[in-house]
Amino acid sequence: MSNWSYPYSVSVPIRLVLADDHAIVLHGLKRLFEGHQDFDVVECCHDGSGALAAARRGCDVLVIDLRMPGTTGIDVLKILSAEHSACRTVLLTAAISDDDVVEAVKLGVHGVVLKESSPESLLECVRRVHRGEQWIDRETMSRAIGRVTRRESANREASKILTPRELEIVKMIAQGLRNRAIAERLTISEGTVKIHLHNVYEKLNIDGRLELMLYAQEKELL
Repeated sequence: MSNWSYPYSVSVPIRLVLADDHAIVLHGLKRLFEGHQDFDVVECCHDGSGALAAARRGCDVLVIDLRMPGTTGIDVLKILSAEHSACRTVLLTAAISDDDVVEAVKLGVHGVVLKESSPESLLECVRRVHRGEQWIDRETMSRAIGRVTRRESANREASKILTPRELEIVKMIAQGLRNRAIAERLTISEGTVKIHLHNVYEKLNIDGRLELMLYAQEKELL
């Protein structure tokens, strides 16, 4: 049990739903929150569908793992956002991509906490989220928005030069796929892939596959 004391008095405990597909993590979260009088853990769920049902039954804050089999934390956010749920949400995750950060914010997430953070950080996050604040690390948010914005800008720039199919192939090249794999994925012949690549090289004034990979990675066309 943490010795960290909360400086505010709470007459009515914050009703929590906790969701994580790892039993040991879920058990630890339950013990953490139950060790503080200002929290009331109303339900613990092992998957996203259970968390969604619990949130619909009523809670103040849902603390949910981002990555779970089946219905993910992002999936739950999408549904709750579409339903205009009053439940406030905190994503708890071991790692989060820039795309997931931006999407979660667009869906109205109220907090994002990494599992490597201290227990006190999670407690403080949930308390502030319940008070109507947002808890997302500023550096993480700034980096995520910057990278996604740059990639979207690069995509718009490339789409003025390349056809949708050519841009699709460039992204696959950036991922390290060979011509045969690209052909199979797009259900076209290797010869057609080579023709598209030839056109891409000419349009971008690029000399070969390696230079194209470096171009795509620099522009973040992934």
